[in-house]
Amino acid sequence: MDQITLRAAERTEYGSRPARRLRRAGRVPATIYGRGMDARSVTLDVKELFSALHTASGLNALIDLQVEGSKGLLTVAREIQRDPVRGDITHLDLIRVALDEAIEADVALEPLGTPVGVHQEGGFVEAIAGTVAISALPMAIPTSISYNIDHLHIGDSIKVSDLPAIEGVEYLDEPDRAVLTVLAPRAEEEIIEEVEGEEDELLEGEEGEAAEDEAAADADTAADGEG
Repeated sequence: MDQITLRAAERTEYGSRPARRLRRAGRVPATIYGRGMDARSVTLDVKELFSALHTASGLNALIDLQVEGSKGLLTVAREIQRDPVRGDITHLDLIRVALDEAIEADVALEPLGTPVGVHQEGGFVEAIAGTVAISALPMAIPTSISYNIDHLHIGDSIKVSDLPAIEGVEYLDEPDRAVLTVLAPRAEEEIIEEVEGEEDELLEGEEGEAAEDEAAADADTAADGEG
């Protein structure tokens, strides 16, 4: 698990306008809370924050937050808000943690191999879930969880209960939740029927719009005649 030092400054102004000024200046507003402390507002350098959240550990990286005038706080990033257009981080929460207390995290899943159902039976893989929820001590959170799929035939699935046991890691999702399955190839006839059905719906929609336009034109003509 990566541990990164990140500098923070106390936030002294609040509201949407000061927040916009902060972002224009390359700062991101953030809130620290947890472990019996009162919520604390700070700002972070956007470039340093980007580097902290783009290690192999991703959002689960441990952040040693150095706030001006106080001791470092061990935190993890949560509840990240982004600009809907640009994708830039506009605000985030940082949760204070302790190395001897388990926390919850979403960890990436990494399937390994090529199923029998693909290279011998012509099927294809559908990844249902890309992450799994776990509980573990901060330093025991894995960067990702790998699992083998070579043995899967068409119709077979990998469930949470099939994921490898990892010492100190508890899976929180339901054991019977499927994370990946191998599906049979779709028949060419099914694809053609679906395409034709979509074309029919589109044609019906166009014909309906034309009929509505014609009715509206007739109504306008009748109104002109009455006038």
